[in-house]
Amino acid sequence: MKNALAAYERFDTWKPRMEKDLLEAHRILMSGLIDEAGRYRRGGVGVMAGQEVIHMAPPAGRAPRLMADLFAWLSATEAHPLISSSVFHSEFEFIHPFADGNGRMGRLWQSLILASWNPLFADIPVESLIFEHQAEYYQVLRESTNQTDSAPFIAFMLRMILETVTTFAPQVAPQVTPQVGDLLAVIQGEMGREALQMALGLSDRKSFRERYLKPALADGLIEMTIPDKPNSRLQKYRLTDKGRQAVVYRS
Repeated sequence: MKNALAAYERFDTWKPRMEKDLLEAHRILMSGLIDEAGRYRRGGVGVMAGQEVIHMAPPAGRAPRLMADLFAWLSATEAHPLISSSVFHSEFEFIHPFADGNGRMGRLWQSLILASWNPLFADIPVESLIFEHQAEYYQVLRESTNQTDSAPFIAFMLRMILETVTTFAPQVAPQVTPQVGDLLAVIQGEMGREALQMALGLSDRKSFRERYLKPALADGLIEMTIPDKPNSRLQKYRLTDKGRQAVVYRS
């Protein structure tokens, strides 16, 4: 539990396309639990569902190359993050690159891929999607392995994500103007006014303030990082929970 908390404290610092970050995450998650924490396995391993072996992973000697290929694919793919994160998760479990902790790492990394697309997913990690559907999770992993096709697993994960997002954000979708919607779509983390205008391709500062910034602030879709100094030159803006929900519905 302590390792899991330590890993999620570092969640925002890791980049999903960096293999070294995955190894670092595994080192933290499995510290003190296995000798090979943070390193790919040196022996054979299988996927277990209770006492049943549902998949024997590729030989240990192939794991580093297979993982390098998987990260290369993730960096190059143009698939939507909902799809690419599910494919990565499925292929990761097929490779089973670590001696232990593969299930937790696969779910953690899908959360990271999704959160890099939309910060909402940092608050609804994939671990919580799987908890109540573990039997089906293992079943679709087995189906994908037997069919050498990620489709069953992708369909399962998309359904889990949809159910969880619907439960997490059951409110009516916030109604926003096209201009405010465009603003919400370009905000990544915390951004200043000039960066936002550049991302939107706008040069008119007054129009940006009146049509984009002020309505988004008034509706509670974005917030200032320095609210007590609204005119500060260091002022930046970020999405609120309501704003993140609006982005999800708009997507």
